[in-house]
Amino acid sequence: MEIVWTRHADDRQRQWQDRLGITREEVEAVLTNPEQIVGEGNILVAQLRRGNGLLRVMYAETGLRRTIVTLYWTNQVRRYWQEETP
Repeated sequence: MEIVWTRHADDRQRQWQDRLGITREEVEAVLTNPEQIVGEGNILVAQLRRGNGLLRVMYAETGLRRTIVTLYWTNQVRRYWQEETP
């Protein structure tokens, strides 16, 4: 799988690296091995619980390419995490 970074996503990652130490490698790991993927229209969101919050990576998937649109960390886990229903 090819991972493509938009300029916006690259800028956001650098901001979060300064704040919380979130690296490019960590973001790409969320895409390759997320705890959860949720859909928001044509954009998918890979999520991983990190510390007391949630790292969310929004991306578009085309074939074997995942293009990172944006990313952020939030402490509002309950708002975004979707519990599995039996």
